[in-house]
Amino acid sequence: MENYDEDQIQHIKGVIETVLFISGTPVTLEQIKKVLNTVEASEIKQFIQMLANDYQERKSGIVIEEIAGGYQMLSSPIYAHYAKELFKTRQKEKLSKPALESLAIIAYKQPVTRADIELVRGVNSDGVVAHLLNKELIKVAGRKDVPGKPFLYGTTKQFLEYFGLKSIKDLPRLEEFPALQAKEISSGEEIREESISQNEGKYSRDTSELEESEINAQLDNAAVNDMDESDEDVLRESISEEQKETQLLENDHEDRASSTVAKAEEFLRESEEEVNDESK
Repeated sequence: MENYDEDQIQHIKGVIETVLFISGTPVTLEQIKKVLNTVEASEIKQFIQMLANDYQERKSGIVIEEIAGGYQMLSSPIYAHYAKELFKTRQKEKLSKPALESLAIIAYKQPVTRADIELVRGVNSDGVVAHLLNKELIKVAGRKDVPGKPFLYGTTKQFLEYFGLKSIKDLPRLEEFPALQAKEISSGEEIREESISQNEGKYSRDTSELEESEINAQLDNAAVNDMDESDEDVLRESISEEQKETQLLENDHEDRASSTVAKAEEFLRESEEEVNDESK
């Protein structure tokens, strides 16, 4: 920091510290630069590192971590159990096992269709997909270029924030994914475990029991079948049957729709319009 004297350095660090402290979500370098107009983004990154080092050297109860493309103040893992004692009644509620299982499939194989998810899970996933959409952990990422053009799903920035990840590249091994949910994060919206659908049924296996090789093999086979021109007629028949079954499920949902599914259906309609507008 040769361009700044000691007073300027302390002032800039103080501004950054204030911005990170009052924000409940990760703050990007660009956002901080709007506050510090005369400081370059590369320099801001160095100041953040200096601030993080200050906390580490004095064993502060606060740490700064890079999450979802930004920086956020979190409680230090060293002192986390003291906070638990004080706020023991405010425990972070977790996703249901079916939701976590489906989210793992989407995260590791995105973009995927609902049929891809159901192929691995072995049960209908309408409700759980709607639940994840409503919680903004997944989003509609487009449509698959096959007959029927089913929606493709991928993870969101909120997904990274919830699990405390810098980027999707920081995902652990598949069998370690459920443990991510237990990671202590001092801020962020709590996600309630809700009733997601009467059609959800019993999930056949926990995420921890889904071998990565098994998921890869099953989804790769599905992709081959989808893209094989020689099987196009068979594929159309299969999709036609799936659409009929989906219509029956949708009719049933309309009669017994929960608020979660209703919100998700509205989200899907808006997303479809956006995709159509972009294609034009």
